[in-house]
Amino acid sequence: MIETVLASGSSGMSAGISFALSEEQSALQDLAHEFAEREIRPRAAAYDASSTHPADLIDKAHAIGLMNPHVPEEYGGAGLSAFDGMLIAEELSWGCSGIATSIMASTLGPAPILLSGTEEQKDRWIRPLIDAPLLYAFALTEPNAGSDVAGMQTTATRQGDDYIMNGSKMFITNAGHAAALVVFASTDRSLGQRGISAFIVPADADGVTVEKHLDKMGQRASETSAIAFADVRIPAENLLGREGEGFKIAMRTLDHTRPGTAAGAVGVARAAFEHAVAYARERVQFGQPIAMNQGVNFLIADMAAEIEAARLLTWQAAWLLDQGRRATLQSAYAKRFAADTAMKVTTDAVQIFGGYGYMKEYPVEKLMRDAKLFQIYEGTSQIQRLVIAREIFLPRET
Repeated sequence: MIETVLASGSSGMSAGISFALSEEQSALQDLAHEFAEREIRPRAAAYDASSTHPADLIDKAHAIGLMNPHVPEEYGGAGLSAFDGMLIAEELSWGCSGIATSIMASTLGPAPILLSGTEEQKDRWIRPLIDAPLLYAFALTEPNAGSDVAGMQTTATRQGDDYIMNGSKMFITNAGHAAALVVFASTDRSLGQRGISAFIVPADADGVTVEKHLDKMGQRASETSAIAFADVRIPAENLLGREGEGFKIAMRTLDHTRPGTAAGAVGVARAAFEHAVAYARERVQFGQPIAMNQGVNFLIADMAAEIEAARLLTWQAAWLLDQGRRATLQSAYAKRFAADTAMKVTTDAVQIFGGYGYMKEYPVEKLMRDAKLFQIYEGTSQIQRLVIAREIFLPRET
Protein backbone atom coordinates (compact mmCIF):
# COMPACT_ATOMS: atom_id res chain seq x y z
CA MET A 1 0.00 0.00 0.00
CA ILE A 2 2.72 2.48 0.96
CA GLU A 3 4.55 1.72 -2.27
CA THR A 4 1.46 2.83 -4.19
CA VAL A 5 1.30 6.08 -2.26
CA LEU A 6 4.98 6.78 -2.81
CA ALA A 7 4.74 5.94 -6.49
CA SER A 8 1.87 8.42 -6.88
CA GLY A 9 4.14 11.22 -5.70
CA SER A 10 1.89 12.15 -2.76
CA SER A 11 4.84 11.95 -0.39
CA GLY A 12 6.22 14.99 -2.15
CA MET A 13 3.83 17.11 -0.09
CA SER A 14 6.23 16.85 2.84
CA ALA A 15 8.95 18.49 0.79
CA GLY A 16 6.74 21.55 0.43
CA ILE A 17 6.55 22.09 4.20
CA SER A 18 9.49 23.70 5.92
CA PHE A 19 10.07 25.54 9.17
CA ALA A 20 13.33 27.03 7.91
CA LEU A 21 13.51 30.60 6.70
CA SER A 22 15.08 31.34 3.33
CA GLU A 23 18.25 33.41 3.20
CA GLU A 24 16.20 36.42 2.12
CA GLN A 25 13.74 35.95 4.99
CA SER A 26 16.54 35.58 7.52
CA ALA A 27 18.10 38.79 6.20
CA LEU A 28 14.73 40.58 6.47
CA GLN A 29 14.27 39.29 10.01
CA ASP A 30 17.77 40.50 10.92
CA LEU A 31 17.09 43.93 9.41
CA ALA A 32 13.91 44.32 11.44
CA HIS A 33 15.57 43.03 14.62
CA GLU A 34 18.53 45.38 14.27
CA PHE A 35 16.18 48.32 13.74
CA ALA A 36 14.19 47.32 16.83
CA GLU A 37 17.33 46.92 18.92
CA ARG A 38 19.15 50.02 17.71
CA GLU A 39 16.32 52.50 17.12
CA ILE A 40 13.20 51.36 18.98
CA ARG A 41 14.28 49.92 22.33
CA PRO A 42 16.41 52.90 23.41
CA ARG A 43 13.41 55.22 22.87
CA ALA A 44 10.56 52.95 23.96
CA ALA A 45 10.34 54.06 27.60
CA ALA A 46 10.36 57.76 26.71
CA TYR A 47 7.65 57.36 24.08
CA ASP A 48 5.61 55.29 26.52
CA ALA A 49 5.89 57.92 29.25
CA SER A 50 4.96 60.83 26.99
CA SER A 51 2.45 58.92 24.82
CA THR A 52 3.99 60.60 21.78
CA HIS A 53 3.58 59.65 18.14
CA PRO A 54 6.98 58.26 16.98
CA ALA A 55 7.24 60.27 13.76
CA ASP A 56 11.04 60.09 13.57
CA LEU A 57 11.05 56.29 13.86
CA ILE A 58 8.31 56.00 11.24
CA ASP A 59 10.47 58.04 8.87
CA LYS A 60 13.45 55.78 9.54
CA ALA A 61 11.39 52.60 9.13
CA HIS A 62 10.11 53.88 5.79
CA ALA A 63 13.62 54.76 4.64
CA ILE A 64 14.85 51.18 5.05
CA GLY A 65 11.72 49.54 3.63
CA LEU A 66 9.97 48.28 6.77
CA MET A 67 6.71 50.10 6.03
CA ASN A 68 4.07 48.89 3.58
CA PRO A 69 6.05 45.76 2.66
CA HIS A 70 3.07 44.20 0.87
CA VAL A 71 2.66 46.89 -1.79
CA PRO A 72 3.03 45.05 -5.14
CA GLU A 73 5.97 45.76 -7.38
CA GLU A 74 3.72 47.27 -10.05
CA TYR A 75 2.96 50.12 -7.64
CA GLY A 76 6.61 50.58 -6.68
CA GLY A 77 6.64 48.34 -3.60
CA ALA A 78 8.65 45.33 -2.57
CA GLY A 79 5.71 42.96 -2.98
CA LEU A 80 6.62 40.97 0.14
CA SER A 81 4.45 38.07 1.28
CA ALA A 82 2.17 37.89 4.29
CA PHE A 83 4.78 35.63 5.88
CA ASP A 84 7.52 38.22 5.33
CA GLY A 85 5.39 40.94 6.90
CA MET A 86 4.78 38.73 9.91
CA LEU A 87 8.54 38.36 10.45
CA ILE A 88 8.86 42.15 10.51
CA ALA A 89 5.94 42.55 12.93
CA GLU A 90 7.39 40.15 15.50
CA GLU A 91 10.77 41.86 15.57
CA LEU A 92 9.41 45.41 15.75
CA SER A 93 7.02 44.43 18.55
CA TRP A 94 9.91 42.78 20.38
CA GLY A 95 11.34 46.29 20.41
CA CYS A 96 8.11 48.05 21.46
CA SER A 97 4.60 47.11 20.43
CA GLY A 98 3.35 50.69 20.69
CA ILE A 99 5.92 51.95 18.22
CA ALA A 100 5.44 48.81 16.12
CA THR A 101 1.68 49.41 15.98
CA SER A 102 2.26 52.95 14.71
CA ILE A 103 4.50 51.54 11.97
CA MET A 104 2.55 48.38 11.12
CA ALA A 105 -0.86 50.09 11.10
CA SER A 106 0.37 51.51 7.82
CA THR A 107 -0.32 47.98 6.54
CA LEU A 108 -3.86 47.83 7.96
CA GLY A 109 -4.94 51.21 6.58
CA PRO A 110 -4.20 50.55 2.89
CA ALA A 111 -5.17 46.86 3.01
CA PRO A 112 -8.82 47.37 1.94
CA ILE A 113 -7.60 49.35 -1.08
CA LEU A 114 -5.10 46.65 -2.04
CA LEU A 115 -7.71 43.91 -1.59
CA SER A 116 -10.78 45.60 -3.09
CA GLY A 117 -9.75 48.74 -4.92
CA THR A 118 -9.86 49.35 -8.65
CA GLU A 119 -6.65 49.80 -10.61
CA GLU A 120 -7.30 53.54 -10.65
CA GLN A 121 -7.77 53.63 -6.87
CA LYS A 122 -4.62 51.61 -6.27
CA ASP A 123 -2.59 53.81 -8.58
CA ARG A 124 -3.84 56.98 -6.89
CA TRP A 125 -3.71 55.89 -3.25
CA ILE A 126 -1.15 53.06 -3.00
CA ARG A 127 1.71 54.32 -5.12
CA PRO A 128 2.35 57.43 -2.94
CA LEU A 129 2.98 55.20 0.09
CA ILE A 130 6.29 54.14 -1.42
CA ASP A 131 7.53 57.68 -2.08
CA ALA A 132 6.86 59.07 1.41
CA PRO A 133 6.12 57.75 4.94
CA LEU A 134 2.38 58.39 4.60
CA LEU A 135 -0.05 56.80 7.04
CA TYR A 136 -3.56 55.61 6.25
CA ALA A 137 -6.03 54.81 9.04
CA PHE A 138 -8.59 52.00 9.20
CA ALA A 139 -11.82 53.51 10.60
CA LEU A 140 -14.31 50.79 11.55
CA THR A 141 -15.01 50.98 15.30
CA GLU A 142 -17.53 53.46 16.70
CA PRO A 143 -18.35 54.65 20.23
CA ASN A 144 -21.42 52.39 20.32
CA ALA A 145 -20.40 49.80 17.73
CA GLY A 146 -17.23 47.92 18.53
CA SER A 147 -17.67 44.18 18.17
CA ASP A 148 -21.23 44.82 16.94
CA VAL A 149 -20.32 46.15 13.51
CA ALA A 150 -23.95 45.86 12.36
CA GLY A 151 -24.81 48.53 14.93
CA MET A 152 -22.78 51.10 12.99
CA GLN A 153 -24.35 54.58 13.03
CA THR A 154 -22.05 56.49 10.69
CA THR A 155 -23.92 57.05 7.43
CA ALA A 156 -23.00 57.89 3.85
CA THR A 157 -25.90 59.17 1.73
CA ARG A 158 -25.66 59.38 -2.05
CA GLN A 159 -26.15 62.86 -3.53
CA GLY A 160 -25.45 62.97 -7.25
CA ASP A 161 -21.81 62.12 -7.86
CA ASP A 162 -20.94 62.29 -4.15
CA TYR A 163 -21.72 60.70 -0.82
CA ILE A 164 -22.34 62.81 2.29
CA MET A 165 -20.87 61.22 5.42
CA ASN A 166 -21.94 61.91 9.00
CA GLY A 167 -21.02 60.15 12.21
CA SER A 168 -18.02 59.30 14.35
CA LYS A 169 -15.35 56.67 14.86
CA MET A 170 -13.48 55.65 17.99
CA PHE A 171 -10.08 54.09 18.82
CA ILE A 172 -8.59 54.82 15.41
CA THR A 173 -4.83 54.23 15.21
CA ASN A 174 -2.75 57.03 13.62
CA ALA A 175 -5.90 59.06 12.87
CA GLY A 176 -4.27 62.34 13.84
CA HIS A 177 -1.35 61.75 11.47
CA ALA A 178 -3.09 60.01 8.58
CA ALA A 179 -3.14 61.30 5.03
CA ALA A 180 -6.26 59.26 4.27
CA LEU A 181 -8.81 57.09 6.03
CA VAL A 182 -10.65 53.99 4.90
CA VAL A 183 -14.01 54.62 6.55
CA PHE A 184 -16.87 52.14 6.88
CA ALA A 185 -20.33 53.68 6.89
CA SER A 186 -23.89 52.55 6.39
CA THR A 187 -25.44 53.40 3.04
CA ASP A 188 -28.66 51.62 4.05
CA ARG A 189 -29.34 51.30 7.79
CA SER A 190 -32.28 48.94 7.19
CA LEU A 191 -29.94 46.24 5.84
CA GLY A 192 -27.69 45.99 8.89
CA GLN A 193 -24.23 44.68 7.99
CA ARG A 194 -25.37 44.18 4.36
CA GLY A 195 -25.87 47.94 4.13
CA ILE A 196 -22.29 48.86 5.12
CA SER A 197 -19.99 50.35 2.48
CA ALA A 198 -16.31 51.34 2.48
CA PHE A 199 -14.89 54.69 1.37
CA ILE A 200 -11.48 56.30 0.93
CA VAL A 201 -11.64 59.67 2.69
CA PRO A 202 -8.83 62.25 2.53
CA ALA A 203 -8.00 63.17 6.11
CA ASP A 204 -8.01 66.88 5.24
CA ALA A 205 -11.49 66.82 3.69
CA ASP A 206 -13.88 69.49 4.95
CA GLY A 207 -15.86 68.19 7.90
CA VAL A 208 -13.31 65.63 9.11
CA THR A 209 -12.21 66.37 12.68
CA VAL A 210 -9.79 64.39 14.82
CA GLU A 211 -11.44 65.05 18.16
CA LYS A 212 -8.92 63.90 20.75
CA HIS A 213 -5.92 61.73 21.44
CA LEU A 214 -6.98 58.98 23.84
CA ASP A 215 -4.85 58.27 26.92
CA LYS A 216 -4.26 54.51 26.94
CA MET A 217 -2.93 52.08 29.53
CA GLY A 218 -0.48 50.44 27.15
CA GLN A 219 0.97 50.74 23.65
CA ARG A 220 1.11 54.42 24.44
CA ALA A 221 3.50 55.23 21.59
CA SER A 222 0.66 54.38 19.21
CA GLU A 223 -1.65 57.35 18.91
CA THR A 224 -5.32 56.39 19.15
CA SER A 225 -8.01 58.98 18.46
CA ALA A 226 -11.69 59.67 17.97
CA ILE A 227 -12.84 61.13 14.65
CA ALA A 228 -16.00 63.03 13.70
CA PHE A 229 -17.52 63.41 10.24
CA ALA A 230 -19.87 66.33 9.64
CA ASP A 231 -21.38 66.53 6.14
CA VAL A 232 -18.15 65.25 4.59
CA ARG A 233 -18.47 65.17 0.80
CA ILE A 234 -16.84 62.10 -0.73
CA PRO A 235 -16.63 61.53 -4.50
CA ALA A 236 -18.46 58.38 -5.58
CA GLU A 237 -15.21 57.23 -7.19
CA ASN A 238 -13.84 56.78 -3.67
CA LEU A 239 -16.29 53.95 -2.93
CA LEU A 240 -14.42 50.65 -2.50
CA GLY A 241 -16.19 47.81 -4.27
CA ARG A 242 -19.94 48.22 -4.48
CA GLU A 243 -22.47 49.56 -2.01
CA GLY A 244 -23.15 46.99 0.69
CA GLU A 245 -19.78 45.24 0.36
CA GLY A 246 -18.13 47.12 3.22
CA PHE A 247 -18.61 44.44 5.86
CA LYS A 248 -17.15 41.79 3.56
CA ILE A 249 -14.21 44.09 2.77
CA ALA A 250 -13.58 44.75 6.47
CA MET A 251 -13.66 41.04 7.38
CA ARG A 252 -11.43 40.09 4.46
CA THR A 253 -9.00 42.80 5.52
CA LEU A 254 -8.85 41.49 9.08
CA ASP A 255 -8.28 37.94 7.83
CA HIS A 256 -5.15 39.29 6.13
CA THR A 257 -3.90 41.50 8.96
CA ARG A 258 -4.60 39.33 12.00
CA PRO A 259 -1.54 37.09 11.47
CA GLY A 260 0.65 40.20 11.63
CA THR A 261 -1.10 41.32 14.80
CA ALA A 262 -0.65 37.84 16.25
CA ALA A 263 3.04 38.02 15.34
CA GLY A 264 3.24 41.31 17.23
CA ALA A 265 1.84 39.56 20.31
CA VAL A 266 4.49 36.86 19.89
CA GLY A 267 7.15 39.58 19.82
CA VAL A 268 5.94 41.07 23.10
CA ALA A 269 5.74 37.64 24.74
CA ARG A 270 9.23 36.80 23.52
CA ALA A 271 10.63 40.01 25.00
CA ALA A 272 9.01 39.27 28.37
CA PHE A 273 10.31 35.69 28.26
CA GLU A 274 13.87 36.84 27.57
CA HIS A 275 13.76 39.33 30.45
CA ALA A 276 12.34 36.68 32.78
CA VAL A 277 15.02 34.14 31.86
CA ALA A 278 17.83 36.66 32.39
CA TYR A 279 16.41 37.78 35.73
CA ALA A 280 15.85 34.21 36.94
CA ARG A 281 19.51 33.44 36.28
CA GLU A 282 20.74 36.53 38.12
CA ARG A 283 18.37 36.78 41.08
CA VAL A 284 19.62 34.76 44.07
CA GLN A 285 17.28 33.70 46.88
CA PHE A 286 17.91 31.06 49.53
CA GLY A 287 21.46 30.72 48.28
CA GLN A 288 20.76 29.90 44.63
CA PRO A 289 19.42 31.54 41.46
CA ILE A 290 15.63 31.50 41.40
CA ALA A 291 15.88 29.67 38.05
CA MET A 292 16.66 26.58 40.14
CA ASN A 293 13.30 26.92 41.88
CA GLN A 294 10.76 24.63 40.25
CA GLY A 295 8.00 27.17 40.79
CA VAL A 296 9.95 29.58 38.59
CA ASN A 297 11.42 27.30 35.96
CA PHE A 298 8.05 25.63 35.32
CA LEU A 299 6.61 29.08 34.57
CA ILE A 300 9.46 29.72 32.16
CA ALA A 301 9.06 26.31 30.53
CA ASP A 302 5.38 27.03 29.90
CA MET A 303 6.25 30.45 28.48
CA ALA A 304 8.67 28.92 26.00
CA ALA A 305 6.23 26.26 24.80
CA GLU A 306 3.30 28.67 24.45
CA ILE A 307 5.34 31.27 22.56
CA GLU A 308 6.52 28.60 20.14
CA ALA A 309 2.96 27.36 19.62
CA ALA A 310 1.70 30.90 19.04
CA ARG A 311 4.41 31.57 16.48
CA LEU A 312 3.61 28.38 14.56
CA LEU A 313 -0.07 29.35 14.38
CA THR A 314 0.87 32.72 12.92
CA TRP A 315 3.15 31.03 10.41
CA GLN A 316 0.34 28.71 9.31
CA ALA A 317 -2.16 31.55 8.83
CA ALA A 318 0.31 33.64 6.86
CA TRP A 319 1.30 30.64 4.74
CA LEU A 320 -2.33 30.02 3.79
CA LEU A 321 -2.77 33.64 2.73
CA ASP A 322 0.34 33.40 0.59
CA GLN A 323 -1.14 30.32 -1.08
CA GLY A 324 -4.18 32.39 -2.03
CA ARG A 325 -6.37 30.35 0.30
CA ARG A 326 -9.03 31.47 2.73
CA ALA A 327 -7.54 31.78 6.22
CA THR A 328 -10.44 33.03 8.35
CA LEU A 329 -10.22 30.14 10.81
CA GLN A 330 -6.44 30.01 11.02
CA SER A 331 -6.15 33.80 11.40
CA ALA A 332 -8.61 33.64 14.29
CA TYR A 333 -6.67 30.74 15.84
CA ALA A 334 -3.47 32.76 15.63
CA LYS A 335 -4.90 36.04 16.90
CA ARG A 336 -6.74 34.45 19.83
CA PHE A 337 -3.93 32.19 20.98
CA ALA A 338 -1.10 34.69 20.49
CA ALA A 339 -2.96 37.54 22.22
CA ASP A 340 -3.86 35.41 25.22
CA THR A 341 -0.34 33.99 25.32
CA ALA A 342 1.17 37.47 25.37
CA MET A 343 -1.05 38.43 28.30
CA LYS A 344 -0.21 35.27 30.22
CA VAL A 345 3.52 35.37 29.53
CA THR A 346 3.90 39.03 30.46
CA THR A 347 1.88 38.52 33.66
CA ASP A 348 4.06 35.57 34.61
CA ALA A 349 7.18 37.61 33.82
CA VAL A 350 6.03 40.26 36.31
CA GLN A 351 5.47 37.48 38.84
CA ILE A 352 8.99 36.16 38.34
CA PHE A 353 10.41 39.64 38.92
CA GLY A 354 8.27 39.93 42.04
CA GLY A 355 8.03 43.42 43.51
CA TYR A 356 10.61 44.70 41.05
CA GLY A 357 8.42 43.60 38.16
CA TYR A 358 5.74 46.03 39.32
CA MET A 359 8.13 48.96 39.12
CA LYS A 360 8.48 51.13 36.01
CA GLU A 361 12.25 50.92 36.44
CA TYR A 362 12.05 47.36 35.09
CA PRO A 363 10.81 46.48 31.59
CA VAL A 364 8.19 43.84 32.27
CA GLU A 365 5.45 46.10 33.68
CA LYS A 366 5.34 47.97 30.36
CA LEU A 367 5.20 44.70 28.45
CA MET A 368 2.26 43.58 30.57
CA ARG A 369 0.41 46.84 29.89
CA ASP A 370 1.19 46.60 26.19
CA ALA A 371 0.08 42.97 25.94
CA LYS A 372 -3.48 43.66 27.06
CA LEU A 373 -4.37 45.53 23.90
CA PHE A 374 -3.71 42.47 21.74
CA GLN A 375 -6.74 40.87 23.39
CA ILE A 376 -8.89 43.84 22.30
CA TYR A 377 -8.01 45.38 18.93
CA GLU A 378 -8.65 43.79 15.52
CA GLY A 379 -11.33 41.70 17.20
CA THR A 380 -11.32 40.79 20.89
CA SER A 381 -10.30 37.33 22.03
CA GLN A 382 -14.01 36.63 22.55
CA ILE A 383 -14.78 37.64 18.96
CA GLN A 384 -12.00 35.31 17.76
CA ARG A 385 -13.70 32.48 19.66
CA LEU A 386 -16.98 33.41 17.96
CA VAL A 387 -15.29 33.32 14.54
CA ILE A 388 -13.72 29.95 15.35
CA ALA A 389 -17.05 28.50 16.52
CA ARG A 390 -18.82 29.72 13.39
CA GLU A 391 -16.13 28.21 11.19
CA ILE A 392 -16.51 24.90 13.00
CA PHE A 393 -20.30 24.73 12.87
CA LEU A 394 -20.87 26.62 9.61
CA PRO A 395 -17.81 25.70 7.56
CA ARG A 396 -17.15 27.34 4.21
CA GLU A 397 -14.96 26.20 1.35
CA THR A 398 -11.32 27.20 1.59
